[in-house]
Amino acid sequence: MLVAVGASFDYIRSYNVRQRMQSDLDAALIAAVKQINNSEDTDALKQKVSDWFHAQVENSYALGEIEIDTTNHNITATASGTVPTTFMKIANIDTVPVSVGSAVKGPATSYLNVYIVIDRSPSMLLAATTSGQSTMYSGIGCQFACHTGDAHTVGKKTYANNYDYSTEKNIKLRADVAGDAVREVLDMIDESDSNHERIKVGLYSLGDTTKEVLAPTLDTSNARKRLSDDSYGLTSATSMNYTYFDVALAALQKIVGTGGDGTSSANPLKLVLLLTDGVQSQRGWVVKNSSNLKKVAPLNPDWCGYVKNKSATMAVLYTEYLPITTDWGYNDTVGSTMASANWKSNWGGTMRSGVSTSITRRDYIPYALADCASSKSLFLSASSSTEITEGLSALFTQYLSSVRLTQ
Repeated sequence: MLVAVGASFDYIRSYNVRQRMQSDLDAALIAAVKQINNSEDTDALKQKVSDWFHAQVENSYALGEIEIDTTNHNITATASGTVPTTFMKIANIDTVPVSVGSAVKGPATSYLNVYIVIDRSPSMLLAATTSGQSTMYSGIGCQFACHTGDAHTVGKKTYANNYDYSTEKNIKLRADVAGDAVREVLDMIDESDSNHERIKVGLYSLGDTTKEVLAPTLDTSNARKRLSDDSYGLTSATSMNYTYFDVALAALQKIVGTGGDGTSSANPLKLVLLLTDGVQSQRGWVVKNSSNLKKVAPLNPDWCGYVKNKSATMAVLYTEYLPITTDWGYNDTVGSTMASANWKSNWGGTMRSGVSTSITRRDYIPYALADCASSKSLFLSASSSTEITEGLSALFTQYLSSVRLTQ
């Protein structure tokens, strides 16, 4: 009877030790993978796991060998040890063996579809630098290179529209910078999947709806061609007069579909990289004293649920809508308050708790876009051309560095 009671005590103790051991191994493996990422150096990975594990474990058990298996893009580890007994020593049983296993898998080693969605609204035709904006304003009285509007005569030369003037002056626009940002991501895809076997990329324009420019493909060179070809509508040579996120994000959900677990090309993880200024708008709404001025407002982040609720991940780069207080159109739309936008009745939006309705619509945009992203870490705000170019690749890196336990 004493042996039986002692055995139960020792086995409960070994079970508790095993639970701690499992937690320690999980933590060690996640920490190691985040540091080494997609390394093929098994010995280095094994050493990293061992270092982290030994830093975590208690002295109540001994650690055996750790095994690493990097086949099938899955990293696994097992650990074993023994727990000294107390009562079972009576029966000449000095230790109880314990063993645990853990496995992690991350986007960096999974099959993945990346959907790059670029806002094509006229506001993306803002001159990308302060010097460019200054040149635009001093020349034609507007910092935006719109394709529609009045003709301008500067000196002895007449320009059909703002865009023609920006082209003549070689002024880089935010739409051009968006292209640079996407090319940075394409370079990263080439590096992460050098054999072009796992990561597909698709290109999409967002305006009155979402239009597919290139279906997900392993061929990043084709993506680069379409990105720079004016006829595909992703350069500054074209823009859309409407930005209807409610329609466009619903259309995007149908394109993206349901995200998988990344174990095969038929069941890939799905990541949406959205580059936008976040304003629901139509050029025709911006008319002096029009009631439609209220409709120009931040997107309702609930619309992003169309994509997120289908197990796809949404990352958002906010290309900051710069304040242009010299323009009545700005002052009467995004420069006006959220209270004046009637956001709830117009677009069904609910403001964050604790944020005053006296905040300008422009200043509320980052709140809305942060709520649109799948997590806080997958939202970035960028104002300069450099920040925009680096921002999209930073979001992609953040996503690739995430890991999840699979065992």
